[in-house]
Amino acid sequence: MTSSVIYLGDLRTEATHRASKNNFITDAPLDNQGKGEAFSPTDTVATALASCLLTIMGIKARSLEIDLKGSTAEVTKVMASNPRRISEIRVIVNLSQRFDTKTQTLLERAALTCPVSYSLHPDLIQNISFNWPS
Repeated sequence: MTSSVIYLGDLRTEATHRASKNNFITDAPLDNQGKGEAFSPTDTVATALASCLLTIMGIKARSLEIDLKGSTAEVTKVMASNPRRISEIRVIVNLSQRFDTKTQTLLERAALTCPVSYSLHPDLIQNISFNWPS
């Protein structure tokens, strides 16, 4: 088993990763009857995409014997209604250092093969951009 989730009441859950025992709380968002005091379940989906992109880039960077430490991603989740769902995830990946064009292309292509990206419904717009320092 990967994780377990318990409903704490008042539209809040606690998820626990079985192997590490790390956990996190989710709350329903303010626009859906919640407190908005923690990541919502849909926030975790959008954030998982960014985390996955950076992780896959890190794996590729390791094989190229370079380091991306300090790189960040900014995530924006766009919701739709009827049915309520994530309609778009915007991710801006801000890289900590610049490399030659070939290396940058290899890293970007690797990122776009992340398993979370492939797991999302094809109707969900994934707007992903990469910012390399000058």
